[in-house]
Amino acid sequence: MHWVTASLVSAFFLGCYDLCTKHAVRGNAVLPVLFLANVCSASGWTLLIVFDALSPGVLPSSFTVPPLTLTQHTQLLLKSAIVASSWVCSYFAVKHLPVSIASPIRATGPVWTLTGALLVLAERPSWLELVGIGTTLGSFVALSLAGREEGIHFHRNKWIGWLLIGTLIGAISGLYDRFLLGYSGFTASSVQAWFSIYLAALFLPLAIGWKLRWWSRHEFEWRWSIPLVSGVLLVADFIYFTALRDPDAMVALVASFRRGSILVAFAGGMLFFGEVNARKKLPAILGVLAGIILTILG
Repeated sequence: MHWVTASLVSAFFLGCYDLCTKHAVRGNAVLPVLFLANVCSASGWTLLIVFDALSPGVLPSSFTVPPLTLTQHTQLLLKSAIVASSWVCSYFAVKHLPVSIASPIRATGPVWTLTGALLVLAERPSWLELVGIGTTLGSFVALSLAGREEGIHFHRNKWIGWLLIGTLIGAISGLYDRFLLGYSGFTASSVQAWFSIYLAALFLPLAIGWKLRWWSRHEFEWRWSIPLVSGVLLVADFIYFTALRDPDAMVALVASFRRGSILVAFAGGMLFFGEVNARKKLPAILGVLAGIILTILG
């Protein structure tokens, strides 16, 4: 699969992930959701690792996890720590914000990813690609501003701040993904497997603290969307990591394509959560489409 196609397919599943996340945390305790969703991911990869050890050569190469050195495990533990920090901020924010507002703000990540790619990785998108990225991100800003109609004032709402912090940390994770997959020779399965396992381990102390009531917290309700959070993200990330391994892939463009997930989140927010102001948000959505098309043409 070409890296552009892979990025767009990943965007669809990433949009489904946003909707499942909103359903899982809405009126629910966030930390148990984070822990259990990652336990589902880690369990699946652990079973594959054990099966491959007992029956080598049976699984397709895309699902086998080669042995890693201690240094490589440390690198993946660092990735898990970065993502854990981003998710704690983002999940609490998504709980308190409409998904049609939260998803566009999270989608501003390519601004920071592009900046990092230009400065750190020396990537040079064409002028048309830059126009496409700029159009896409400008549309995200316009869509976010529509939140004022819903009483969400960005300069006063603390959850907007949490989401911006989570988004910035997520952009750092995107740059690190490119380093791991494009420069350090990790396979997509290695990154995804150990990243999932280490994430579950990192969220375990937080889940224990929640259970023992070390702080005031909300009650937890099991929902079918919790394992779906894990499942759709596994698919989205696996395709995403595959795209990043393509030597022709540019991290800024992959990140921009993945922002197409907002189209899925927008439609789902209206359909499943009854979110409002669809007509006022539609021009920004069309801007997102135009930006993605310009970027592909570039």
